[in-house]
Amino acid sequence: MMTDELNCKRFGSLKIIRDDDLPFDFEMLGEAVMKRLSQTADVSIELSFASEEEIKRLNADFRHIDRVTDVLSFPYLDGIKGKILSAKDFPDDLDEDGNILIGSLCVCLQRAREQAEEYGHSLKRELTYLVLHGILHCFGFDHIERDDEEEMSGIADEIMKEIKITREEI
Repeated sequence: MMTDELNCKRFGSLKIIRDDDLPFDFEMLGEAVMKRLSQTADVSIELSFASEEEIKRLNADFRHIDRVTDVLSFPYLDGIKGKILSAKDFPDDLDEDGNILIGSLCVCLQRAREQAEEYGHSLKRELTYLVLHGILHCFGFDHIERDDEEEMSGIADEIMKEIKITREEI
């Protein structure tokens, strides 16, 4: 029996390096992102959770906006939007496991809790969306222009649907 290799495309993995012990698993999110963006290289991203004071300071330091925000993204690679990444193209950007380190995210847990309550959905849904939003920024997506915002929002909505996390989830 032969295997149809065209239907066995391997997508890379997205390793999320965390410094917390919160009970949220983002593995399915990582798999869905890599599949949707057709990424075949293994990549990693750093994820930290911050207090309101910490994220306000970071927002002021890096964006010159002196207020609390829900998520900050710090992409490490320029010009990668829409490109298929390869470790050989980023030899100086590999982590200790050989994954391409594409950026870091900082999420304000208190702000995520407030937004989940405000929008009437679960903290899991809010955190998943915020982490996804940050991951997409690290892959080069933004929402400065209307077309870019529509593209980024559309991709995020597709991924959230793929992993079956909806706005209605409480």
